[in-house]
Amino acid sequence: MNREEWDIKGPARSCLRCEKPFSDGERIFSRLEFGPEGYVRRDFCLSCAEEEKGRSAVSIWRTTYRPPRNSRPSLAPGEVAESLLRRLITREDHPDPEVTFVLAVMLERRKILVEKETTSRADGTRIRVYEHRGTGEAFVVPDPGVSLARVEEIGRRVSGMLQEEQLRLQSAEKNDSGEATTG
Repeated sequence: MNREEWDIKGPARSCLRCEKPFSDGERIFSRLEFGPEGYVRRDFCLSCAEEEKGRSAVSIWRTTYRPPRNSRPSLAPGEVAESLLRRLITREDHPDPEVTFVLAVMLERRKILVEKETTSRADGTRIRVYEHRGTGEAFVVPDPGVSLARVEEIGRRVSGMLQEEQLRLQSAEKNDSGEATTG
């Protein structure tokens, strides 16, 4: 899979069918499809959703629309894990599906991500579709079937990668601050 296939945008600002703008807190219907361009999210108001329900999709769900927020990233543990998850799932080589899966589960437990559906590919790989509570973005995460015997080893890898990510974010934040004061 290439990077673009995993880069799923947050919810649209309006219904794809009737083009009515969504309002904050409105219940909407989301459908995730896979096509030549990769995963594509399509959002509909509930009145247009009935016509969409029968169409094939990787995943479908109802959610609450929240307009996009413009917020400066913080270095809270959930933010570091989210940053690392985003970097891993957008890499072309998708290097470590076990770490990616554990990060998604961590963010689910912190109530940042919500699992919307579990589905299977033709090759038998289980896929979990998560939605970000704050932005409404969808994340498609393969479930590598981690055994209990491997949890400790994977936990050590995740911990090390989170420390590296925190240092990377702190360095980027310092560079941004330095540019702001000198520029």
